Amino acid sequence: MGRQTSLLTFTGRVGNLIGYNRNGKHFMRCMPETVRQTSATRQAAQRFGAASRKGRLIRSAFAQELDIRSDGSRVNRLNKAIIKGGCNNPGAIAGFQFNRYTGIDKFFRVAPVLSTDGILHIPAQALAQIKGFTALEVKVIAACISFAERKVVHTETAILVLDTREPFAGAALSVDAPGKGTLVVTLQVRAMKDGHPSGNRKYVAADIVAVQEPVTQQLFHKPECPREIAIRQRLDALFPSSREQSTYIIQRE
Repeated sequence: MGRQTSLLTFTGRVGNLIGYNRNGKHFMRCMPETVRQTSATRQAAQRFGAASRKGRLIRSAFAQELDIRSDGSRVNRLNKAIIKGGCNNPGAIAGFQFNRYTGIDKFFRVAPVLSTDGILHIPAQALAQIKGFTALEVKVIAACISFAERKVVHTETAILVLDTREPFAGAALSVDAPGKGTLVVTLQVRAMKDGHPSGNRKYVAADIVAVQEPVTQQLFHKPECPREIAIRQRLDALFPSSREQSTYIIQRE
């Protein structure tokens, strides 16, 4: 590793040199001539690549709707959550906090639940009382993501404002993001004062509250009638090695 001392510095690859910035200082190093990987390191690289692709899709699905600035660790934290849960288990990201400093449990002591019919239920409860704030802005963001096709299919949002000075009887919001893919639901909550939501990261949260896999279609076969069963049994007794022939005869009748 060498330090760049010239007036013109660079980052990235130039020939066989790689330049990078660390703590405001520029360094460079040579690229290795060969890279030896074991089967374990190859598998780890494949898992990381798959997690990175899925994480990028998830971030892009909510990027336009979230009102929370990235804290600089969001990419790595999301990739880590995906790898830990398994790349074939999207449900493992439920509970992920886009704002690592604050979660929605700061505002709702009883967590919301997504029912199978696509309704997000926020149970009745005593809302958190935060000094200086009198309301909560609640935004539900539903995204349909096709991980197989590597695209965000559709995104929908819904917003409601809750007065923390009044009893909260619960809420039910329809989560509808049509399309073929995995449904990922994020709940964003911002404390409000004088009709304006807070920009302080201590009073803003956005968590993935539910992940719903696409419903796999099941094939239901019409049961055979008693007459067909009797004919099949007689034919099988006469021609035990000709199952295909018996099927053909039944269909012709």
